[in-house]
Parts: sequence; C-alpha cells; structure tokens
Amino acid sequence: MHSIEEKKAAFERLLVIMDELRSQCPWDKKQTIQSLRHLTIEEVYELTDAIMEKDMLEVKKELGDVLLHIVFYSKIASETNEFDIADVINGICDKLIHRHPHIYGDVKVLDDLEVIQNWEKLKLKEGNKSVLGGVPTSLPALIKSMRIQEKARAVGFDWEKEEQVFEKVEEELNEFKIELEKGDQKMAEDEFGDLLFALVNYARFKNINPEEALERTNKKFIRRFQFMEEKIIENNLSFDTLKLEEMDVFWNQAKQKGL
Repeated sequence: MHSIEEKKAAFERLLVIMDELRSQCPWDKKQTIQSLRHLTIEEVYELTDAIMEKDMLEVKKELGDVLLHIVFYSKIASETNEFDIADVINGICDKLIHRHPHIYGDVKVLDDLEVIQNWEKLKLKEGNKSVLGGVPTSLPALIKSMRIQEKARAVGFDWEKEEQVFEKVEEELNEFKIELEKGDQKMAEDEFGDLLFALVNYARFKNINPEEALERTNKKFIRRFQFMEEKIIENNLSFDTLKLEEMDVFWNQAKQKGL
C-alpha cells in the first residue's frame, strides 16, 4: 500500500489534471453542477454494480470516477468563490470529529447501536427538525424504506422481537388479500406497499439487505431468461409458438446448471 505522502501526491495530481481539463478541454469547460448530476448518478450505480459483482478491480475504477466527480463539482464551485475541495474535505472532517465524541471526546459507548443513536441525537442538536429529515426524497423506494426504519430504530422506535415483525408481515399479507378480493385497486396498492415495508423490516431483523437480495434475484432471472432465449434460438423455436410449459423446460435446464 502507498504511504501518506504518496496518497497526497496522487490527490494533488488529480487536482492539477482537473484544473488543466477545466481550462483546456471544450467538454469539461462546458459542464455545470446541473449537467454533471445525471452522470454522477450513473457513476454511483456503476459502482454499486461492481460491488454486487465483487469485482474489486472494477470497484477501484468506479471509485475513481466518483472521486473525479467530487473534484469536478468542487472545481466548478471554486470558480464562483462558493467553495473549493479544501472546504469539502474540511467540512466532512469537522463533521466526523463532531459526530464521534466517543473517539474525539469523553463520551462512552457500548456498541455500534449506541454510536448510531448518538449520531442521530447530534444531528437533531445541529438543527435537523426530524430524525427522518436526512433521508433523500429521491432515493429508490426500497432503499428509502430501509433507511427510514434504520433511523427510527436509532431513536428507539422499533419492534422488540423478530416474531412480532413476522406477525406484522402476515397481518399485512392478509390485508392485501382482502383488498384484492374486494377488487379495490387503490386499497390493494396501499396494502401491497404496507406488505413490502413490513418485509423490509423483517429482513432488517434477519440481517438481510433487501436491496441486495432483490438485485441478486434480478441478476439470476436475467441469466436464466437469457439462457432460455439462447436455447429457443438453437432449437429454431420462437416465443410466439411456445407454451409456458415448453419454456419451463429450458428454464429448468438453466436452474440445473446453477444459473
């Protein structure tokens, strides 16, 4: 691994390159805080894909892309004297020191849960009006429900036993079935949302990350479906002429292969 001096030199190299690109490259000169936003979102998703695939070389590459965006935003802001990369770094350093009084102060904690609880209490003291105020509104719904529940837990609003949570899942499932039988689409959607929320809650109690679990299932479905497509083509067949039972033959082959 690199020394602290080598790390500083690498970061300085990136800052110099960013300055050069911003002053000389037509594309880089055109970019604004707003124009980079959708590209940043794409880069973060590419990073999460690499993490899911456990491809550390790709993780390294994608982290570089994300870091570039942080430097890019800071460079743009520095041109209007709003802030620069030093302000960004010092800001996060100050926040980390303030939010970790058990490291930089005299607060004692027993475990990671107490760390999280202290973190949320400090955020409220800093002016946040709600424990849930820090959950971004644009987060995907599944991840958002996880973060909402984690933050509620941090202030003690949580089930005591996992059995209670599973009972809630069963309760919501029954309520969903009732609304389906009634044919009330709006109420069925509401109850389905409640069911999903309860399942996320139960996953949390079982130390299952529902976002990662669902993404693994998505990838598994894609692998099996694409295998089925290949077999259909190999056998000169077509989706138009195949019945579901016939497609299942290829699907089961994919399962037997461990796809």
